[in-house]
Amino acid sequence: MPYESRQNDQPQRSLVVRHFTNSVLDPAEPMLGPVENGGTIIANTAPGCWGPMITPRLRGGHEVTRPVYVEGAEPGDGLAIRIRDITVTSIATASGHDSSPEGFCLGDPYVAARCPVCDTIWPETHVEGIGQDSVKCDHCNNPVKPFEMVHGYTVTFDDTRQIGLTLPEAAARQIAGQADHYSALPDESRQHSILNYAPSDIPGLLVRMRPFLGQLGTCPSTRMPDSHNAGDFGAFLVDAPHDYALTAEEVARHKTDGHMDIDAVRAGAILIAPVKVAGGGIYMGDMHAAQGDGEIAGHTMDVSGSVTLQVEVVKNYPIDGPVLFPLLEDLPPLARPFSDAEKARGARLAAQWGVDQIEEVAPISVIGTAAGMNDAIDNGLTRAAALLDLSVAEIRNRATINGAIEIGRNPGVIHVTFLAPLARLDAIGLGVYAREQYDL
Repeated sequence: MPYESRQNDQPQRSLVVRHFTNSVLDPAEPMLGPVENGGTIIANTAPGCWGPMITPRLRGGHEVTRPVYVEGAEPGDGLAIRIRDITVTSIATASGHDSSPEGFCLGDPYVAARCPVCDTIWPETHVEGIGQDSVKCDHCNNPVKPFEMVHGYTVTFDDTRQIGLTLPEAAARQIAGQADHYSALPDESRQHSILNYAPSDIPGLLVRMRPFLGQLGTCPSTRMPDSHNAGDFGAFLVDAPHDYALTAEEVARHKTDGHMDIDAVRAGAILIAPVKVAGGGIYMGDMHAAQGDGEIAGHTMDVSGSVTLQVEVVKNYPIDGPVLFPLLEDLPPLARPFSDAEKARGARLAAQWGVDQIEEVAPISVIGTAAGMNDAIDNGLTRAAALLDLSVAEIRNRATINGAIEIGRNPGVIHVTFLAPLARLDAIGLGVYAREQYDL
């Protein structure tokens, strides 16, 4: 895997990322770096979803950072990503439930937007005015809108970035007049700000902020639109009519499930991502100010922000998808570590019934993705079984009595969260992260 050369090609202890892809993750493109094993990556991320969705020249539905090469990471390994910090820099954003007008794309509005008048695919566009017809084709000046907002809102945040408030029309239009400023678009970003649409269908609503990354992971092993690096969105690539079409087998083999939209992927969590190309290619983006499980509107409050990650190689990682060690407070109640008082009660039961040893366990959350929710659950269960060398039936039991199935995104991202045998985690090199995260 190539990377951009620097003096002596010495791995950097700390790497600052300022540049973005054109919304396509391509292992043939040079990576940034290298960063040393155990090093730090700092990035200023751009909003995902709505901004890129109304910017036809972007080809993946999001705008993520360029991948970073990590020293020593080889296919078959994993990369442990400690999320040290996530800070929202946007002052305001806009979002809402979408529809896709007919004629504005070639098969997929996220990947292949087109101007229906001059028939240009991925046309260059500019913003003229305010509202849902404000993005115009540079060639024919026709409005180009691969997506429309059916019901939307503009929201601004307080200075502490803890609370947001949705705005009425006059305030939304005022913010649209300085859209790039209020969205804090990074200098290298190429997207149109969604604040130009100035939606205001639900004013005066107070919201809590709880920022996380919708995209965090490693580069797929073939060229793939960034938002489609997951089993559900990846299904849209199967036999598609545009240049990024893949077969179902290719999607399954190459994706790394970096697009998760799991709200527990936030500051303090530890994510283990699969490595499918040399150097791994860590990328990030699609920061959300907050989101309920399922992202049921299709989109949430996409924001600019700053991110700090610390990364290290996990050799011989046994599965092809991500594993998460969430914050303690983000675990479902049944998947939380047992307290000393609970362990004491358990020891008394063991003595009463002649049980020689109580299994040591630790929380883990295994991600599953597929075109639909049932298949995503099966994928998560299968991965968890392969990870721990247990049967799927046993994982089902453990997730039922010591965990939960949680929804990341509708239609097909879940995580199987449960208390796993600590000895099995130790055997695959993940026990150290469970012990660190939960003070075991």
